[in-house]
Amino acid sequence: MIKASDFGSDFSWGVATAAAQIEGASDQYGKGPSIWDTFSKRSGKIKKGHQLVTACDFYHRYHEDIALVKLLGFSVFRFSISWPRLLPYGDGLVNEEGIRFYHNVIDECLEQGLTPYITLYHWDLPQALEDEGGWTAFGINTAFNAFVSVCAKTYGDKVKNWLVLNEPFGFTSLGYMLGVHAPGKTGLTNFFSAVHHTAIAQADGGRILRAEVSGANIGTTYSCSEVIPYTQSDADVLAASRVDCLMNRLFIEPALGLGYPGEEWEVMEKFSISHSTWRHTERLTFDFDFIGLQNYFPLTVKYNGFIPVLQAWEVKAKSMKKPHTAMGWEVNADSFYRIIKQFASYPKIKNLMITENGAAYQDKLIGGTVDDQERIEYFKLYLAAVLKAKGEGMNITGYMAWTLMDNFEWAEGYNARFGLVYNDFKTQQRTIKSSGYWWQDFLKK
Repeated sequence: MIKASDFGSDFSWGVATAAAQIEGASDQYGKGPSIWDTFSKRSGKIKKGHQLVTACDFYHRYHEDIALVKLLGFSVFRFSISWPRLLPYGDGLVNEEGIRFYHNVIDECLEQGLTPYITLYHWDLPQALEDEGGWTAFGINTAFNAFVSVCAKTYGDKVKNWLVLNEPFGFTSLGYMLGVHAPGKTGLTNFFSAVHHTAIAQADGGRILRAEVSGANIGTTYSCSEVIPYTQSDADVLAASRVDCLMNRLFIEPALGLGYPGEEWEVMEKFSISHSTWRHTERLTFDFDFIGLQNYFPLTVKYNGFIPVLQAWEVKAKSMKKPHTAMGWEVNADSFYRIIKQFASYPKIKNLMITENGAAYQDKLIGGTVDDQERIEYFKLYLAAVLKAKGEGMNITGYMAWTLMDNFEWAEGYNARFGLVYNDFKTQQRTIKSSGYWWQDFLKK
């Protein structure tokens, strides 16, 4: 049985959250609308028509929720700053009530003995900026830099640990190519425009933090999945390579000064050539102190010539013996280990942190308790994979569970429960699940 102490005394343990998913007060205290506020009001976009208006009401309950983080034994609380709460119109006017709110959250963390990790962009773009094109528009970088500057200058004396972006491939592909997430745009033209401006933003954001925050520890986070070819045929192997290029390499490689990946794929090669001049490459590069990895599932990929451009699609793994979460995601800790190893192979990465990892299950509140043994077994397997990687010399400095409490899970609404704490969304009553108590016990050892 592994113990927290096996990871070393300087290993950081935390929980991760996001403003849009927990805060509520979506149209109060001077906050402007975000793209998710707008998107959730569009018919059929969110399961059961759920919206973000109240979410977990963290805005009014942050005292008790941060106390829960401490009670469960964690030392790190990761949260994001809502861009439209600070800058309701995207730039320009600063909302002083929003400024005070995050001061209060930070101060509460520090009083509880928790280390705050701030994510600057966790998907809640101000709608005012989306009206001007959002991440597809050139002007987004000027607005983003202004937002980062406000955050760094306002909170940099208290907060030293920063993450610039949360899962850039996630919000550019789901929001600007497939249209299943906010703002609901589709097409490769939108996608590639959003990719380039986002890749610039991650490096620009890092540079601003470096200049404004003394002693800053600066990272950014990537969703990552091991991409497994269905067979070893040339067609399937190449299909898996194309998916890996987008999912795992598209943002990390320009940050490392390698430019955009694309040598094996004509579509990406054209994009890379047009966006990787020496000037572009220089601006896309930033020397991050750490890279955050966020993993939930592997992908098994098969060639399909009927799929435009990518010519690949996800299929079920040949072996269906492994368990799956309530989201239908395969539980595969060996795959988690291999994707950590893939990222650790980049020589320019200094440190890795697991900044999100967790699982949704069909949690039920019965007799005042939630017995989520499947989630406990999930964490045991995945933590063992992290320890294995660390034991082989991969410099992994921390792990953050997703998430503190059940919340608004994007297009899934309130249906997907990932929390260590059960939330009754009608009463906002919090109940620590068996997995939360398991973490409490684990972190004592």
